[in-house]
Amino acid sequence: MKDTNRTMVALAVCVVVMIASCAVAQDWPQWRGPNRDGKVSGFTAPKKWPKELTQKWKVTVGSGDATPALVGDKLYVFTRQGAEEVTLCLKAGNGKEVWRDKYAAQAVTGAASRHPGPRSSPTVANGKVVTLGVGGVLSCLDAATGKVVWRKDPFPKVVPKFFTAMSPIIVDGMAIAHLGGKGNGAIIAYNLASGNEKWRWADEGPEYASPVLLTVGGTKQIVTLSEKSIVGVGVADGKLLWQLPFVPVRMAYNAATPIVDGQTVIYTGKGRGAKAVKIEKKGDGFTAKELWSNPDVATQFNTPVLKDGLLFGLSDRSNLFCINAKTGQTAWTDTTTRGRGGFGAIVDAGSVILALPSNSELIAFKPSNKEYSELAKIKVAETPIYAHPVIAGNRIFIKDKETVTMWTIE
Repeated sequence: MKDTNRTMVALAVCVVVMIASCAVAQDWPQWRGPNRDGKVSGFTAPKKWPKELTQKWKVTVGSGDATPALVGDKLYVFTRQGAEEVTLCLKAGNGKEVWRDKYAAQAVTGAASRHPGPRSSPTVANGKVVTLGVGGVLSCLDAATGKVVWRKDPFPKVVPKFFTAMSPIIVDGMAIAHLGGKGNGAIIAYNLASGNEKWRWADEGPEYASPVLLTVGGTKQIVTLSEKSIVGVGVADGKLLWQLPFVPVRMAYNAATPIVDGQTVIYTGKGRGAKAVKIEKKGDGFTAKELWSNPDVATQFNTPVLKDGLLFGLSDRSNLFCINAKTGQTAWTDTTTRGRGGFGAIVDAGSVILALPSNSELIAFKPSNKEYSELAKIKVAETPIYAHPVIAGNRIFIKDKETVTMWTIE
């Protein structure tokens, strides 16, 4: 009897531990995580970082730079296989395929042909998966079965110069995406369940940035960088609420996701530095008041993370940096070049900041405004990486050129 009681207690403890682990290891259901801010919950950094991570499984899935989405025990991967764009649902524990959807994809030409696969990350919410293909095809799939709920192509063969890169957002039962190309595009909201168009803002086409959600005075806004501006558009009706010019110059692009901190919006772009504005309600409208401007540090294909009043990112020159987000002053810039072209990912993992430049070296460093202090540098792929790492507990999912690998920190 005593042995039985001890067994039951042990089982109960295991169940509690498993539940706690699931609760702590948060989902990564969309671009830059649950709140689109690059923050990870439930990660405990090791006291001593290993020289290598432990590989649990590796699966060839196809080409592409899209970051997978993790929800529960399912990993949703969006890639290109031959002439088709494919959405795969994999078991997160072992990489086994659950279902797949595919359709004929537009050929990627010109300089962008070196990256023929999708760059836009899947968004998972309300039992649906929304993807955006390189040619502008927006799809909504049933998350459990992969069945197509609806598929839209409002601007056939009209895309930005280097094809699409923005990741859709799901808000209030709507899938919202910036579609089309230069001079011929729109932010469009579709009913998630039916695919019916709810509204569109068609003043400017997209570049490569992804939208975020901002709420001021009870009004929800979609904030994004467009081809020439940063804009705030009403979630309810798609009306323009505020707009500031942010025109790319020479070899620069609007590719970074805006960062929201209360009523403050921080945005950045090569050749134009980093800027912060406060969005305020004024009468029946809104105003954007500049708080600071830092002309010296900017990103190209990287979105910084905001942690404890500090902004950490990878500059357009591929140097890690820290900016005081209250004053806009540069705290430090590390002179080591990582990767090339400013491609990379930055993640706030609690006690550490994790960076993954395109050279496929996962870097852990302290979130300090004093100096750059590196804790670890670990190779996680043999090919360049342009997707974000997906971190859940001690697991790290990495999408490289053709494969997805699940690593663990042990």
